[in-house]
Parts: sequence; C-alpha cells; structure tokens
Amino acid sequence: MKLSIIIVNYNVTQLLRNCLLSIKKYCLEISYEVIVIDNDSTDSSWKQLVDEFSEVRFISSSINEGFSRANNKAIKQAKGEYVLLLNPDTEFEDYYIKDIIDFADSKANFGGLGIRMHDAEGNFLPESKRSVPDMYNSFGKLFGKISKENSKSYYRNDIAEDAIASVEVVTGAFLLVKRETYNQIGGLDESYFMYGEDIDICYTLLNHGLTNYYYGKASLLHYKGESTIRDRQYLERFYGAMQIFLDKYYKGNILQYWLLSAGLQLRYAIEKTRIK
Repeated sequence: MKLSIIIVNYNVTQLLRNCLLSIKKYCLEISYEVIVIDNDSTDSSWKQLVDEFSEVRFISSSINEGFSRANNKAIKQAKGEYVLLLNPDTEFEDYYIKDIIDFADSKANFGGLGIRMHDAEGNFLPESKRSVPDMYNSFGKLFGKISKENSKSYYRNDIAEDAIASVEVVTGAFLLVKRETYNQIGGLDESYFMYGEDIDICYTLLNHGLTNYYYGKASLLHYKGESTIRDRQYLERFYGAMQIFLDKYYKGNILQYWLLSAGLQLRYAIEKTRIK
C-alpha cells in the first residue's frame, strides 16, 4: 500500500461526499486506501456514505476528541507508506497524486508536503505556504502588516504560487508525510484540539532535520470556512492553539515570548468585540 488518505469528518456530509468522489476520480496509478473518522458529528447523515463508498474504511468516534487525536487514532490503522491528512471540505482537481508521491520518493530528507489551495471563487489561499511564526511575521499576521509581494513573510510571498520549493510550514488541509516518519515524531500533538497542529508538526519535522515542500504545480479546491462557525468557541480554540505553540517553543526567550503573547492576547480581545 503506497498511500493512506486520512479524513476527519464533522458535520459536513455533502462536502465529504464530494471529496471522496474527487479521490475516486483522480487518485489513479498508485495503491491507496481511504480512512474516514467521524468525530461524533451531531448530523448522522454521514452514515449514508458507508454503502456508497464501500471501499472506504469508516470509523465512528463516540466523542469529539479534536482534530489531532482523531488523525492519530485513524493512522494507527493505516497501512500506507505515506499518509495524507486531508480535510473533508477539499476536492482533488487533477491526476497529480502519483507525481507528488514520486517527488517525495526522490527526496532523501523528505518531511512533509503541501500543495496550492484556492477557494470556491478561485482565490489563492496564502496558508498553502508559510513560515514558522516568529516575532516579526507574527505581528504582521496578527495586525495586518502588509508585506511586499516578493518579501519573505509569514505567508511566503517570495515563492510563486505555482512554484515547487522548500518551505517551513504547509497546511494540515493537505499534508503528505511518510507514515514511519509520522510515527517516529509522535504524530500530531494532541494538546491542540484544532488549529495550530499543522504548524507544530511542520516545525517538528524541521527540528528532526527534514525538509518540507510546497508543490505549487498541483492545486486543491478548499471550501475554506464552510465547516467552521466563527463564534467565541472558534476564537478560543484558534488563539488558544497559538498560545500552546508559544508556550511550547518560545518560553526560553523571555522577551520574544512576552511580546508575542501580549500581541496574541490583544488580537484575541479585539476579535471578541466583533462577535455578538
């Protein structure tokens, strides 16, 4: 088995169906399996997909344990040489999966790989290629500092959208990694319920001497935000995830840690005022 595709579902049955159809259409020329783990959806309609996609392995969780824990649980059952973490609100758009696997096979220190994502309107999603958060780019991200088109920032504006290049961080919506490597580094950090875990695992791969790649020749449709309710719970989880990252990696630098934490809390306070 060359590839295991891992999808965590939560209340997005129709998007999940479209995602599975796109996999079935475009994932050819390699041996693969698909494992869908439902994270205790309040909408049970996903069960209707079990018969339609008999080749897919469906796992049902009795509680919502979060994105990281669900992926780790599913990957314990995976058989592929590579695992692909894939959001259910995404769709493949071409026959590129073999090219991506061949590319990964050709790299001696392969860590993780992400591809070019766009939304339903065709707008490029800049989180497809990113830097590890530091004091400069984090403040730019939090407070809307505009970067020059070809400058290196949190969003790697110095790398063309259709380029193939090494980057620090790619997105967990489409993250390819060797299963052996994933297990060796401990998988996703389960301290993160959701959000931030992709930055953490990419940083962990870098710290193990591996290289992450952005593969801009392939594109993915991502219905960004379709499965997310932007309420106070979302804010708590998002900014809480960023604080976990800071606590984990930046406490050794007191000044930087204090400045980043203060900026994060200020931005969180601002965002809370915008939600009724």
